[in-house]
Amino acid sequence: MDKAKLYIEANKERFINELFDLLRIPSISAEAARKPDMQRCAEWLAAALAEAGADRAEVMPTEGNPVVYAEKIVDPKAKTVLVYGHYDVMPVDPREEWRTEPFEPTIENGRIRGRGADDDKGQLWMQVKAFEAMCATGTLPCNVKFMLEGEEEIGSESLYGFCRQNKKLLKADIILVSDTSMLSMETPSITCGLRGLTYMEVEVTGPDKDLHSGLFGGAVANPANVLARLVAGLVDSEGRVTIPGFYDDVRSLTPSERRAFNKAPFDPAGYKRSLQIGAVEGEAGYTTLERTGIRPSLDVNGIWGGYTGEGTKTVIPSKATAKISMRLVPNQDYCKIAKLFEKHFRKMAPKSVRVDVKFLHGGMPYVAPTDMPAYKAAERAVTEAFGRKPLPFYSGGSIPIISGFESILGIKSLLLGFGLAEDAIHSPNESYGLEQFYKGLETIPLFYKYFAQ
Repeated sequence: MDKAKLYIEANKERFINELFDLLRIPSISAEAARKPDMQRCAEWLAAALAEAGADRAEVMPTEGNPVVYAEKIVDPKAKTVLVYGHYDVMPVDPREEWRTEPFEPTIENGRIRGRGADDDKGQLWMQVKAFEAMCATGTLPCNVKFMLEGEEEIGSESLYGFCRQNKKLLKADIILVSDTSMLSMETPSITCGLRGLTYMEVEVTGPDKDLHSGLFGGAVANPANVLARLVAGLVDSEGRVTIPGFYDDVRSLTPSERRAFNKAPFDPAGYKRSLQIGAVEGEAGYTTLERTGIRPSLDVNGIWGGYTGEGTKTVIPSKATAKISMRLVPNQDYCKIAKLFEKHFRKMAPKSVRVDVKFLHGGMPYVAPTDMPAYKAAERAVTEAFGRKPLPFYSGGSIPIISGFESILGIKSLLLGFGLAEDAIHSPNESYGLEQFYKGLETIPLFYKYFAQ
């Protein structure tokens, strides 16, 4: 793999310039007006994969945004790696909190700044460029397929059907994913578990129109007030979700399992300082690591209603709305949780309002065994690149399609990500360290080497 490493070193500035071109495409899947940008981004990636060395690279249509598929078959008898990534990014709101233009990437203090810098354009670009380096130097030991989608940030709805329709095309020994994070550069880790997700939208309706808050205040239900009470009642003072049956399928870890889980390095003071908070909060009786890795949670992701513009407008809003997500742990079924949530929310609502509950998207939790060959290969690769053995780590995040891959394609996924907490994914001022990018480029060819063995 020395040849690939030398190639990467000689071309790393070009790799960054190309990544900047990718980051400039505003491929926001949640915004319908960005549909042309989604297509443009897919076509850009297909061309880049062909130039990198793929024998086949094309944009394949789905019911939603297209999938970029590419492959290089070096030997039909060799192992096959299916690389998954996503080219869609989150919206940039609140725009006023960005210090730089979201889609005009820059380098500041050794970090690439811009929407998608980490999640997931920066990380998928490592996979593309590592592939290029191995192709260019004749050191690619495995067959490689790429499947890059444009809907991960909105639930990957079209990708499930794409996988069902293309099982033969997507046949592989392992799915390689760089869309997760490490504990730190000093303590590298490999993600071996992801929480599942149930995402809901609730709407509370009172009067048939906005009302004068002086003439009607105190006489009719205010949907915003009611929604605030309902949302507040979903989690109790001990940080536990109040939905009946919510914890029925959650397995309690043994004391020894909890001790092992909490061996991961964690600096509470640094954690609070990095977020500018005075104290952490969550389910009583559990550490911060446990709360974000092995325990379920419920959070409001957005809430609105009534007048929110400049100045004042004294009204009782006709409607109030909230988006609510629940992160789930192994054995919890996202469909079951959605039904339990709807039943509970409707039961809590007073007769003075009407409620509408919608399930938006979700996915099952995922666990990657640490004894599978791909994990062992990744462990060797990270150890060699970072100079220390990586820790297995359960992430609090969710990639719903990962469990879908296992159920539809029958293939396990290896979550070999290089993000860090400070990358601020999904937030204003997202960034990705140059050191992370280059370490990822160094590690990926080593993974292929050891996986082929």
